[in-house]
Amino acid sequence: MDGRRRNPYQLTDETPVYVISVAAQLSGLHPQTLRQYDRLGLVSPDRTAGRGRRYSARDIELLRTVQALSQDEGINLAGIKRIIELENQVAALQQRVAELSAAVDGAAATLRAREAQVHASYRRDLVPYQPPVPGNALVVWRPKRQAD
Repeated sequence: MDGRRRNPYQLTDETPVYVISVAAQLSGLHPQTLRQYDRLGLVSPDRTAGRGRRYSARDIELLRTVQALSQDEGINLAGIKRIIELENQVAALQQRVAELSAAVDGAAATLRAREAQVHASYRRDLVPYQPPVPGNALVVWRPKRQAD
């Protein structure tokens, strides 16, 4: 979740609103096929208190994707399940990368601000040290004192 409060009456792609007969009609599949996909874990709709299935718009889209992979690409259901798992994992990792990138950007901005504070605190009456230029050095030599 992104931290914002959601209106409980606002419909989103994840809002479970469709009963199995409507979901079957919208996806072009038989209700028994939807039950089978649920048992296999391909598409897992939300459940009501009475254990009835409620499908969201995202579930309908996933059902269409499963159907296309199965019929058009000839991928078996185990392969489709693995594809879905990997796609979910990629999405989660992309979200994590975005979060970490934002954290790094925030830390870099804090570091730049702190560095600017340190530079602003420098005394302006001090002269920066410059190493001597070779050839212009003055060497003082004193002979060693002899012990009496």
